[in-house]
Formats: sequence, structure tokens, C-alpha cells
Amino acid sequence: MSEVYAKVAPSVVQVKAMRADGTVADSGSGVIIDDAGDILTSLHVVQNANSLMVVFADGTQSQAAIIAEVAESDIAALRPATTPLQFVPATFGNPSALHIGDDAIVVANPFALTRSLSTGVISGLDRSLQVPNQDRSLTGLIQFDAAVNPGSSGGPLVNRDGEVVGIVTGLVNPTGQPAFSGVGFAVTIDTAASALGVPPD
Repeated sequence: MSEVYAKVAPSVVQVKAMRADGTVADSGSGVIIDDAGDILTSLHVVQNANSLMVVFADGTQSQAAIIAEVAESDIAALRPATTPLQFVPATFGNPSALHIGDDAIVVANPFALTRSLSTGVISGLDRSLQVPNQDRSLTGLIQFDAAVNPGSSGGPLVNRDGEVVGIVTGLVNPTGQPAFSGVGFAVTIDTAASALGVPPD
């Protein structure tokens, strides 16, 4: 598991949604997915921000802009204004090859605890999830039981080979509280990556 972490952690960034006064309105996670330094994250983390800041694995910070968004999948693609001299794009895996019971590994920033590792198993495939406070649902999701909490959204779900198979989008908690209850969901990476095939509005 440490090898998996070592492979994916350098690709994980912290995403900070900033208010006009410079304070942090929301914080989440993201993953670098290409040589341009483009980042996939959850749209709900960034969509209402006045500005965006990303923090790379080496501590480098950069302003970032949304270059594409796919609302129906809760996915946004960000482009940082500057990138570190060295950064590591993640490797994509094949979500179609997943089976229930496979390893589910999340590296994200829950409660701003940067690049935290949590592990579990794939609990279900092709799930649908009602979006809180919105009249729509996300479909085709991967369900898993690795711990995710506020701040985990946008982080990568990876397989045991350290390949990204999904982007964490949310969790379901029967108490209605945004805290871990063992049911997390991720958008498949092929769905998420399609955001970069869409030109910005």
C-alpha cells in the first residue's frame, strides 16, 4: 500500500475556493492529470469561488482557473497559473475493469489534512446519487467504503496499481451530517477526463 501511496500522492493537490476577502470558503482535493498541470476536481468545491488557489505536493501554491466543467458529473478541470518545476501527472486506470471487493484507495485532504491515505474496497458499481439540494442526480458512480470526509471531494480513487479510476464526488450519511459513514462515491475517471475534451464556456 505504501508503494501505491508513493505513486499517487505527488499528483494530489489541495484546492482552496477563496472568498473576495481572501479567506477560504471551501477546501477540497484534486489530481494532476496531464503534462500541462491540469487538475481534475469536484465542481461543487470550486463553482462558487471568487478565486481559486491550488497547493501542490511540494508546498508550491498557484492561482488557478476553471477551464472546463461538467455539471452533470460534478467535475471541473482547473489550470494553474504556474506549476512547480517538477510535478507528476497521475496515471489513469480502467474503471470498467473494477469488481466489487477490489481495493479502493483514496488520497485526499479531509479536514485539510493534506494527502491523507484511506483504504477500503469497491462496494458497488454503476450507482446513482441524488445531489443534495438540487433536482438532479449523478449516475454511473463507483461506490466504495474508504473513508472520505469534507475536503476529500475531488481527490483520486485509485486501484492497487496506483492508477486513478475515479474522482471522489461525495458521501452519503443517513444522519444528514457531512461526515464519514462508510458510503462514498466517485465519478469514473473516463467520465471525469471527458471534461478536458470540452472547451470552456
